Amino acid sequence: MSTSPSLTNLPSTRQRTIAVLGPGGVGGLLAGVLSRAGHRVICVAGQDTVRTLRQDGIRVLSRQFGDFTTRVEADTELREHVDLCLITVKHTALDAALERIPAQALGDALVIPLLNGVEHLSVLRRRYDAQEVAAGVIRVESTRTAPGIIKHGSPFTEIDLAGAHDRLAPTAAMLTDAGVRTRVSDDETAALWTKLAFLAPFALLTTRYALTIGAVRTERREELVALVEEAAAVSGACGAPTDPAKALALYDTFPADSKSSMQRDAEAGLPLELDAIGGAVLRAAERHGVPVPVVSRLMAELTG
Repeated sequence: MSTSPSLTNLPSTRQRTIAVLGPGGVGGLLAGVLSRAGHRVICVAGQDTVRTLRQDGIRVLSRQFGDFTTRVEADTELREHVDLCLITVKHTALDAALERIPAQALGDALVIPLLNGVEHLSVLRRRYDAQEVAAGVIRVESTRTAPGIIKHGSPFTEIDLAGAHDRLAPTAAMLTDAGVRTRVSDDETAALWTKLAFLAPFALLTTRYALTIGAVRTERREELVALVEEAAAVSGACGAPTDPAKALALYDTFPADSKSSMQRDAEAGLPLELDAIGGAVLRAAERHGVPVPVVSRLMAELTG
């Protein structure tokens, strides 16, 4: 995988117009920091959220960026051409949310989805200009506690983009300039599967047993190790080798009270991204003939 370490040295980027579909934990945070950096941000959401954002703006409470409030535009549908469209809804809401972004409104905008899973790109490329949809993954812990209020718990926000460097470098520079460390690579498969192979064990175990990562590390260590190895095997079969030992070491650095976003959704009674995360692993495992007994059992228990 080739990366571009020089992006942080690029000059500040021009003001751009950015649509954010789904100003929740991830989208609201990005909308906030991009607006604070001087860009025009249009949040696309439901009527109640739109009303709140128009009146109060976005309030970000962040370990990394500090606490601030910033103004954004908001609408229930994208009605004009933009430079960039960030798609940050949950996978469970994707189909309905995309009705708010008509293809003709995008013009030649770059479309970057920051969703969990690996299968949403094909959906977006069928709907929009396939050449304008780029793979992206984000690493952050951020939650919408109320419409327009974002609690950003992690001391970092990092994005990996994958695709043509000349197309993605200006966006990466813009995000980095706003404080979101962003890298560009040419390996889409690696970008997507590296995250999914790490996320799936965390999400499935914390949700299945209603345990924090600290409890999973101690009470369910054997299952955690098995899941990490299964996910790595599937990722490798898809063309993105990952190191199980590194994943386990990273889990061990997480604060003991950390929860996955799927676990938080379960606690709130919200739809779960089981199909986008565990389901994607199962389907890839079947395609490549990789045995994944622990993933299969946990998915059966979670869906049953």
